[in-house]
Amino acid sequence: MNAALLATWEWFTDPANWAGSGGIPSQTIAHLRYSLIALVIAALIAIPLGLWVGHTGKGRWLAVNITGAFRAIPSLGVLFIAVLLLLPRLKGELAFEAPALIVLVLLAVPPILSGTYAGVQATDRAARDAARGMGMTGSQVLSQVELPGALPLIMSGVRSAMLQIIATATIAAIVGLGGLGRYLIDGQASRDYGQMAGGALVVAALALLVDLVLAAIQRLAVSPGLTQGAR
Repeated sequence: MNAALLATWEWFTDPANWAGSGGIPSQTIAHLRYSLIALVIAALIAIPLGLWVGHTGKGRWLAVNITGAFRAIPSLGVLFIAVLLLLPRLKGELAFEAPALIVLVLLAVPPILSGTYAGVQATDRAARDAARGMGMTGSQVLSQVELPGALPLIMSGVRSAMLQIIATATIAAIVGLGGLGRYLIDGQASRDYGQMAGGALVVAALALLVDLVLAAIQRLAVSPGLTQGAR
């Protein structure tokens, strides 16, 4: 067996790596916690903003230029700057957790904002006109016609954001936090390539599992008629 594969197998089969606060289950939960918090915050920012931009047609530059700029932001650079700015003002683990969450939120906002805006724009114009002809207010058209019609692309944006968050949340380990990034950082420091490869595989498996869960939620939340129409 290849030496790298053997080292990875030995790391996975070592009982010590599955127990305690530094074990795979504990670090996976920590990684997932950071990721879910960042996703919720990003969604609370991006979805209302995307709905407003798509419904009113105002601020379209937000959905195009700003999201593009956010994607170009170097994650590590923002992390270190945020730590330097917040460390004197916050205490304990929050001084390091808040900067990591800021980076993850900035990373997650663009795909959710773009998906929401595009979803509203893609809503059937005839349906919107019919709703207005029935006397619906602008907010009613948004909540009862545009939002349901935009759900497939909103969920696609959320899924894309979550995959990016899970992959990037490994940087939390750089500032001493937990999560699956610990295996990459600690493995690199000790030249334990089995640990590094094992950690990377766990991150990939977590991303795949979470995406499957979100796909199931999307199937339940989105009207079958919209799904068939998209196909």
